[in-house]
Amino acid sequence: MAFNDFFAGEIAMELLKQLIAISRKSCLCKSSADNLISSIQVLLPIIDEIKYSGVELPALRQSQLDRFSETLRGGLELARKVLASSRWNVYKNLQLARKMEKLEKQVERFVSGPMQAHLLADVHHMRFETAERFDRLEGRLEQRLSSMKIGAGGWVEEAVKRMEVEDEASVGIVAGVGLDLAKNNVKKLVIGRDDLNVVGIWGIGGSGKTTLANEICRDNQVRSYFNNRILFLTVSQSPDLAQLREKIWGFITGNEAMGYSNNSFVPPGKLQCEWGTGPRTLVVLDDVWSSSVLEQLIFKIPSYKTLVVSRFKFPTKVVGEVYQVQLLRDDESMSLFCHSAFGQKSIPPTANETLVKQIVNECKGLPLALKVIGASLRDQPEMYWVSAKKRLTRGEPICESHENKLLERMAISVDYLNKKVKECFLDLGSFPEDKKIPLDVLINIWVESHGIDEEDTFAILVELSDKNLLTLVKDARSGDAYSSYHEIYVTQHDVLRDLALHLSNHPDVNERKRLLMPRRDTELPRDWGRNTDRPFNAQIVSVHTGEMREMDWYRMEFPKAEVLILNFASNEYFLPPFMDDMPKLRALIIINYNTTEATLLNFSVFTNLTNLRSLWLEKVLVPELSNTTAPLRNMRKLSTVLCKVNNSFNPSVLGLPQIFPRLTELVIDHCDDLVKLPVSICKVNSLQSLSITNCHRLSELPAGFGLLKELQILRLYACLELKVLPPSIGELIGLKYLGISQCVNLRSLPREIGRLASLEIIDMRECPQIVNLPSPVMLLNLKSLRRVICDDEVSGDWKNVKRGMRHLHVQVAEKWYSLDWLHD
Repeated sequence: MAFNDFFAGEIAMELLKQLIAISRKSCLCKSSADNLISSIQVLLPIIDEIKYSGVELPALRQSQLDRFSETLRGGLELARKVLASSRWNVYKNLQLARKMEKLEKQVERFVSGPMQAHLLADVHHMRFETAERFDRLEGRLEQRLSSMKIGAGGWVEEAVKRMEVEDEASVGIVAGVGLDLAKNNVKKLVIGRDDLNVVGIWGIGGSGKTTLANEICRDNQVRSYFNNRILFLTVSQSPDLAQLREKIWGFITGNEAMGYSNNSFVPPGKLQCEWGTGPRTLVVLDDVWSSSVLEQLIFKIPSYKTLVVSRFKFPTKVVGEVYQVQLLRDDESMSLFCHSAFGQKSIPPTANETLVKQIVNECKGLPLALKVIGASLRDQPEMYWVSAKKRLTRGEPICESHENKLLERMAISVDYLNKKVKECFLDLGSFPEDKKIPLDVLINIWVESHGIDEEDTFAILVELSDKNLLTLVKDARSGDAYSSYHEIYVTQHDVLRDLALHLSNHPDVNERKRLLMPRRDTELPRDWGRNTDRPFNAQIVSVHTGEMREMDWYRMEFPKAEVLILNFASNEYFLPPFMDDMPKLRALIIINYNTTEATLLNFSVFTNLTNLRSLWLEKVLVPELSNTTAPLRNMRKLSTVLCKVNNSFNPSVLGLPQIFPRLTELVIDHCDDLVKLPVSICKVNSLQSLSITNCHRLSELPAGFGLLKELQILRLYACLELKVLPPSIGELIGLKYLGISQCVNLRSLPREIGRLASLEIIDMRECPQIVNLPSPVMLLNLKSLRRVICDDEVSGDWKNVKRGMRHLHVQVAEKWYSLDWLHD
C-alpha cells in the first residue's frame, strides 16, 4: 500500500472512533483504549504534516509503514470484536483485553521509535542532511525499529551517534548498554523543562536506574547548567528523614559546611515551602520507596529541581514526568552478557551459540541478571552451562513489574558458589540496605561464624566481587599487606541483598540459620514474638530498629548464636536482655546510624559474654569500663569508631590487662575526645596491632609504650595534635609496620627508631613538619626495611639511605584528597 493510501484510507481515524466507544463501554479494555487514543492523537497531526510535505519515502520506510498499516487494520478488527462482545462473556473479554494490551504496546513503540525517527525527520527536511548516515545504518536500523521503546525522543541523532562510536562499544557495555539514549531523554526532563519541578527515573531493580542517575550527575552539560550544584542522596527503605531534610536544606541554603546538624533551621512539615529564586540546584534522590517519604523531601522553589530514582512510579502530582528505564533489547542483552561471560562483545567461536542464546533469553533483558549470571559462568565447562540453563528454565518467566522473579533467576548465580563462599554471600543480608559495610566487620563475622582463616577472607571477597555479587570500595592508599581492613568497605545492590534475604528465610523462623530484619522498623518482627516459646537456632542475628527500651525486647533464647548485629538510629539504646541467653556469642557489632553518639544502657549484659572474641562499637558513648562490668577475658579484637571514649579510659578504674588479657588488636578511629592513651595499655602484653586513626586531639603516647613487645603493627594516621613519638618506641622489637601519615604536627622521627630491626614498612606521607631524618648511621640498622612511603621533601634523605640498603624502595606519595566521607 502506498504512503498516501495509508493515510487516505483513514484507518487511524476510524480506529480512534472505535476506541472512544470502547473507553465508554468496556471496563477491562478502558485503560488500553485510553492509552491508544493518546498515541493515535499524537499520530494524526504528524500524518497531516507528512501528507502535505510532498516528501517521497524510500522503499525501506514505505515497507515499515505498510507493516504498521496492517497492525492498525488488525487493531480496527479487534476493536470491533471488543464492542460486539457480550459483557457477560468474562473469559472472552479477558482474552480481548490481553490483545488490546499487546496492540497498545505495538502502537506506542512505533509512535515513539521509528515514527519520530523517520517521519519527523522528513517533515523537518532532515533527510538530505543525514542521507549519508542513513545509507550506512539502513540495514541495521531495520532490525532494531520494531523494538524501539516508549519515550525515545531524539532517536535519530542518538542512533547515528551510537553507530559512529561502535568501535568504542566495550566502554558503553561496562557503563550500561544504550546509556546515551536514556541519558538524552532524562536530560530533556532535567534541563529542558523549566515547567517541571520534580522528574523521575523509574524501572525494575537492577535495570540501571542508579547508573543512569550518576551519568546525569557527571554530564558536562548538566553540571554547567546547575553550576556544579548537584547533591546525590540515597533514601532507601528505612530513611532517616530528619537527617535527609537537614542535608537538602543545608545544600540549598549553602549551609552544608555546618554539617546539617541544626533542626531548628529546617522548615517543618513536608518541606514544600515557597522560596524566592536562587541559584539553580539539582538534588537526586536515589532508591525512594514511598510517596509519603518523597513528599517530605521536596521543595517548591523555582530554580530547584529534584530527580527521583525509584522502582515505583509515583503519582503525577508528586513527580511531574517520569522516564521509564527499559529492559535491554536482544542485541544489547547479548553484548552485555558476552562482556561479562567472555570479555568481548560477541559469542566466541569456541562457545555453544545456541546454549548462550538460551541463557541470555532466560535473563529477559535485565542488566544486573545478565552481568551476574554471565560472570558466574565465566571460564566454566559446557556441562556447567547446560546445568545452569536447565535450572533457569525451571523458574517462572520474568514479569516486567515483579521483583521476586528476579530473585529466582539471581539465585542460580549463588547456587554454584563453593559452600563457604555462598554462606559468606548470605551473611551480607545482615546489614542495612544502601550502607557501606566495613570490611573489618565482615571479616570478623566470617572468621568467628564460619571458622575461615583471616588470610582467606580477602580471597572470598575478590571472588564475590569478580562475580558481581558485591562491590569493594577502598581508600586509594590501601592494599598493602599491613593495610587496615577498616579502610575498605563493601557495597551491594539492593536486588542482591534481597536475594541474600530470600535465600536465608527458612519457613520455620526458629530454624533459620540467620535471623534477620530485612529493613529498619520501630519494633521487632511479630513472628519472632509468636515463637518465643521455643529456642531460636540462628547462628547470626541481625536487628535493625530505632530507639529500643527494655520493654521493647522479647524474651528470646539463642543457644547457638555466634554473631549479633545491632543496627539502630537513636540517642539512647537499651541492649537486648536476650544477650544473657547467648552463651556462644563470639562477635558483637553495634552500629548507630544516628547523627550523634548514642548512650548504651544495660551494659551489664557483657558480664555473661565470656566467649566474646570481637566487639565493634560505632557512634556510641562507650561506657566506663571496669573489672566488674566487662570481664571480657576471651576478647581478641576491640574496635571503637566515631565513639566518645575518654570516660571509658579512666585510669583510676581501668585495668586493661585485667579486662582484656588476650586482646591482640585495638582500633580507635574518629574518636575526637581521645587526648591521652591510658598508661595501662602498655601492659597488654598480647597486643599485636594498634590503630589510632583520625583522633585529632590525641597529643601524646605513654612513655612506657616500648613495653608492647608483641606489637607488630602501629598505625597513627591523622592524629593532628601528636607532636612527638616516645623514645621507648625503639623497644618495640617485633614492630613490622609503622604508619604516621597525616600527623601534620609530628616534628621528627626519634633516633631510637634505628633499633627496630624487624621494621619492614614506614608510611610517613603528608608529615610536612618532618624535614630531617635521624642519622643515616642509625637508619642503616633497619636491616628488614624494604619500603618507605614519604613526601617529596624528605625523599632525597631516604634515597641517600637507600645507597647502603639496596633492597629498600622509596616511594614518593602523590597528593591525595577525598570528600567521600561527606556522603557517609
